[in-house]
Amino acid sequence: MRAFLSVLSLGLTASLAAITTLPARAIEREELLEQMKRMRPSDMTVLETQSIGGGTYTLAIYAIKGDASDPDLRRYKLWKEYPDNLVVPTESVNCGRTSPLRVTRDKDAIYIRRLNPGGPITAANRENHLVWWAACVPSQAGQDPATLSTKARELGYSGLLVETIETLRVPSP
Repeated sequence: MRAFLSVLSLGLTASLAAITTLPARAIEREELLEQMKRMRPSDMTVLETQSIGGGTYTLAIYAIKGDASDPDLRRYKLWKEYPDNLVVPTESVNCGRTSPLRVTRDKDAIYIRRLNPGGPITAANRENHLVWWAACVPSQAGQDPATLSTKARELGYSGLLVETIETLRVPSP
């Protein structure tokens, strides 16, 4: 019986210790997010900010690099800052006039988004165009893509391409 009470006592002590550290972890997470905001890359360009539940969402781009073998390709990092999270994916775009696209990935799939620079901008394709313009024409980074149709024509884009999304599923481990 005494052994049982000792084990029970240890279990309760461990449970109480775990419960009392939960708020400390939340504070540490908030502090970490604030540190991340202060440590934003120097070459980062903010593309858009939006008020969302509980705070602000910031979409930014940085570390844009060209490809030595194909001048139409660019690789970059996105900075997706949520009120409670930070996501920094590496992505790529093709800036070519005949096949402009954005390639993204998550844990389940690779997404190939064929774009139409200078075409209609909707809520569904807005982020794709914000990112594409920032990576392909950095002087237009952060501009509303709906206002860039004239610029797209000047650069040789027809504005008549069909936008599609191709999803390539990643095999499960």
